[in-house]
Amino acid sequence: MSEYALRVDPHRAGQGPETELRSLLLWLSEDEALRRDVRGRIRSAEPARVPVPALGTPMGSPGFDLLQLAVGSGLSTGSLVFAVLQWQASRRRPPALTVRRGPYEVTLTGDEAGDPEALHRIVAALENGSGEPDRDGDDDGTA
Repeated sequence: MSEYALRVDPHRAGQGPETELRSLLLWLSEDEALRRDVRGRIRSAEPARVPVPALGTPMGSPGFDLLQLAVGSGLSTGSLVFAVLQWQASRRRPPALTVRRGPYEVTLTGDEAGDPEALHRIVAALENGSGEPDRDGDDDGTA
């Protein structure tokens, strides 16, 4: 099982980070090829500094800005990245997303969908922390 964290660029969030992340989570859960291998939840990236009852913020507040995904071993990084890029392409104003896996992160603007080399570098960076193919030179067909 792999874990990913996705954050929306708040300056390019369109309808707001929480709304955009809920849309992405719904997109992933409705994709027949992904739904069995992807579980997600939306939460705040920053821990609350005051007790929750004192905040009094509605569910649509900007406090929910992180999508955590747990991805089963049956789904490749390339498949997940491609699904996220498809979601971005479906948006009128696609938000930029930062995708983190362990200590490695990349930012997806949506423009990468039409560039196979960029897609390959993104997948390699998330899989093994570099923009290069796996050590054995095999790109494992994910891009």
